Amino acid sequence: MVGMTMMRTWVEPVVAGSQLASAFYDTALLLVVKNYYNQTNSTAPSHLMQDAQQKAVSNFYIIYNLVLGLSPLVSAYGLSKLGDKVHRKIPICLPLLGYLGSKSLLLLLILLDWPIEVMYGAAAFNGLTGGFTTFWAGIMALGSLGSSESRRSLRLIIIELVYGLAGFLGSMASGYLFVGFSDRYREGTVLVSCSIACYAFCLLYSIFVLIVPKSAPSCTAKAKGVEEVGGQVPACTGAAESAQPSENSSKAPVTPSKFIIILLFAAAILYDLAVVGAMNVLPLFLLREPLSWNAVQIGYGNAAGYAIFITSFLGVFVFSKYLRDITMIIIGVVSFTVGVLIMVFVRWTFLFYIARAVMLFALIPLPTIRSMLSKHVEGSSYGKVFVLLQLSLVITGVVTSTVFNKIYQSTLNWYSSFCFILSFLNSLSLPWVFLSKVNHYDTVKKMVTFLIQ
Repeated sequence: MVGMTMMRTWVEPVVAGSQLASAFYDTALLLVVKNYYNQTNSTAPSHLMQDAQQKAVSNFYIIYNLVLGLSPLVSAYGLSKLGDKVHRKIPICLPLLGYLGSKSLLLLLILLDWPIEVMYGAAAFNGLTGGFTTFWAGIMALGSLGSSESRRSLRLIIIELVYGLAGFLGSMASGYLFVGFSDRYREGTVLVSCSIACYAFCLLYSIFVLIVPKSAPSCTAKAKGVEEVGGQVPACTGAAESAQPSENSSKAPVTPSKFIIILLFAAAILYDLAVVGAMNVLPLFLLREPLSWNAVQIGYGNAAGYAIFITSFLGVFVFSKYLRDITMIIIGVVSFTVGVLIMVFVRWTFLFYIARAVMLFALIPLPTIRSMLSKHVEGSSYGKVFVLLQLSLVITGVVTSTVFNKIYQSTLNWYSSFCFILSFLNSLSLPWVFLSKVNHYDTVKKMVTFLIQ
């Protein structure tokens, strides 16, 4: 009975189902948009059609990503605060409801021949109900609540692993599902229907099965606070006490922790700036010459991206036994930097997969930064802190996506890989400088504490 209750605290089924649905939807949306602009430009000369299609698809995604990224700013923080104060499942269930509604609009678009601009409304509805920003912050909060500090990095990367495995399987199947039933149904109907079914399962599971885990007892923050004022370390009495700081701990200095949190936020934003810049133009790059991939090849390419979740998990599983969190983050940054440099020279399919293989540890930085953040805040504030980080990343992503899409359009006929060069240069903006300051600060603090004692 206890084991069954413990299993019901796992968020992995929700993560797996939602990401499987997302992988289906991403492939379907890209190919539906491509087909729509193929028809629109069918009267154009053949040598101009591809460039016109690329610019049209790029312009669509600029507006779509802007709406999708900015609309959560209205609701994300409020929903996460409700999750912290009222119920942890609110930031998970409401975004899933938004996913279900917005993806249904794509199905209606395919069946009823609606204009592609309908998807801007779908993106707005998705964002106003919290979107991925609120959903992922809620997932990370639940994952952090049920794990100890020593195993939190591993716990969060396991959730990322499930996310990646589901995305890998969904991407592998998506191309076949998109074209496989075109003799009986319109292209994309079956694929989008499968996506909607997965989201419906996740919503029902979250409402009726999922149980919020109790906070793992931890005295680390209190011990540090009391050491700094020269007091005795209090005993840890469980989840309730860890969620509400004691009077002594509230008197502890908080400025150093805030300083570290700011540095971790800055490192995450700088790294995300480099990653989003490259990954947002990558689908467009794959559709045109010299690669000119079809639906099945696009699915395989997306699956190769999700395989990074597996290798990053294995990296954390091994590295966490011997290396500090900061060292693992630097390994991940270097992995992405070298991989995106190889992407600059991609002209053949095999070289694309080599670049993806080199990025095998590129996922490590962000979940590890989230783990480090969780060690500097109270459990009752996890949702708020994680959503603030996610909002920072979303705003960075929206701006970066818009800028890089415009740059891609401008350099399309000159050098289509130019955006990868910019992403490589951005990844050299030294996000690890901030992390090394965190590391340096911890070392100095330990030395001062030792001398005082």
